[in-house]
Amino acid sequence: MPLLPFVLAAVVPVAFLTMGAFLGGVWVWVALIYVSVFAFTADELVARPTTAADPDKTEQAANALSTGIALAHFWLMGLGVAAVAGATGLGLEERIAAFIGFGLYFGQVSIANAHELIHRSNRRLFNLGKWVFISMLYGHVTTSHRLLHHAHVATPKDPNFPPKGMSFYRYLPRSMAQNFLQGYRIEKARAQHSGRMTPYVSYIGGALGFVALSAIAFGPAGVAALLGFALYAQFQHAMVDYLQHYGLERRLMPDGRYEPQGPHHSWNSPHWFTSLMTVNVTRHSDHHANPGRVYPALRLNPDMPVLPYSLPAMGVIALVPALWFRMMDKRAARVLQRAHGENE
Repeated sequence: MPLLPFVLAAVVPVAFLTMGAFLGGVWVWVALIYVSVFAFTADELVARPTTAADPDKTEQAANALSTGIALAHFWLMGLGVAAVAGATGLGLEERIAAFIGFGLYFGQVSIANAHELIHRSNRRLFNLGKWVFISMLYGHVTTSHRLLHHAHVATPKDPNFPPKGMSFYRYLPRSMAQNFLQGYRIEKARAQHSGRMTPYVSYIGGALGFVALSAIAFGPAGVAALLGFALYAQFQHAMVDYLQHYGLERRLMPDGRYEPQGPHHSWNSPHWFTSLMTVNVTRHSDHHANPGRVYPALRLNPDMPVLPYSLPAMGVIALVPALWFRMMDKRAARVLQRAHGENE
């Protein structure tokens, strides 16, 4: 079964997190270790080649698995808020471990899967992905990712593009603000043209609804837990965009247009376990070339730029700008030189 590895990587943590929230003790630490240390170790120590599946043969099963992961997200979000708020009886250290473990799952698996769903043409799947984002107080990404990032990738018009020399700390506030504001401008113009309500009503109203539910169920501690999870997940999503597009800018042509986007405008990662856990979001060049292609069918070709380490490891390195620049600036320059040399 082509999807079995995705099930093991992305669904098994649901059971560990659930047991950790209710039972505490060793299960909290098992859940945390699975989505952090184990994932990193499996990537680095186990060589496991993965190939792209046939999209026609896997689309239905891939959509079913994405639906299951999305539904599990809502269960985990409620359970995570309850556990961190103290409603399941965990001690302080266990609640901290639960926050990190649940938060890593939301930032790595839930967001990656929601991203997959908002690219589906089926409205039910699209709306399911949208509401996963809304539950993380991040609904506007449903607009900004599709209508800004994909439209203007690797150009200054894309809020998610970090030019060479920009640290993650400079990138983060700009990206967060511009995704929200520019996405709103796009949807406002579309609403005026169509006469329909802007989806920002559901993005903001839905977020307030989740906050209210947390307050009713678990009081101020529940609100704090939800806000913490949302910020943690958003931080991780912004980091992934930073890692996957750093320095790979499209050239401005003499006619004032940017060159067509190509495989050399996204960084990829061949590391198998985190690729499975994040439903192949690591195969980013092919995703930008084929946004509607289901995740098991995404390809990783030799001509695609590859990060030197897995996404989690690169995320840690990006937190030290001097180290990040030393590792990535020359790599980015070589990728663009090679691509432009081949095209001339």
